[in-house]
Amino acid sequence: MKKFLLLILSVSFVLPSVAQEASTEKNVLKVNTLALFLGTGSVFYERQLSDGMSGQLGVGYLNYSISDNGFSGLFLTPEVRFYIRQNAIDGMYIGPYLRYQNYTVKAENAGKGSLSIMGGGVALGRQWITNSGFTMDLFFGGHYGAAKLKAEDENGTEADFDYDKFKGFKLRLGFALGFAF
Repeated sequence: MKKFLLLILSVSFVLPSVAQEASTEKNVLKVNTLALFLGTGSVFYERQLSDGMSGQLGVGYLNYSISDNGFSGLFLTPEVRFYIRQNAIDGMYIGPYLRYQNYTVKAENAGKGSLSIMGGGVALGRQWITNSGFTMDLFFGGHYGAAKLKAEDENGTEADFDYDKFKGFKLRLGFALGFAF
């Protein structure tokens, strides 16, 4: 993992010399490659709104297990990005975002139910667009989420699930690859 992060940082210093000076593209479609290691698939669509601002919507699917508890479902992440150098979709940015997550939970001998999480945070990042339109987006930040669980066992009584990993303060880290058009 350390070698992978070192590679990403190395690329972040080399790529600005490859990237075009001013992006003429208005849209970016990309996939978060780091999320794949966590059993999550997420796709982002970003649209330039003005010279220094863009809007992004992320949609993802999570399939995750903790002990004998299983979580699977969708999440949505709307984000507004403010680009520091007034070159939206190509450069350094700060991006406040919201996140809504809705999961089905299942546990052996404990029942099933639904878990809803609402939260938000701020991401800092750098996105590069090469002359050919290839896009790389490296971002990190913090996130806080509040969770609500509704679950019952086979007898109709409240089930006990370990969902602490989904609530409270979490770090957000990503490396997305895609294409601008």
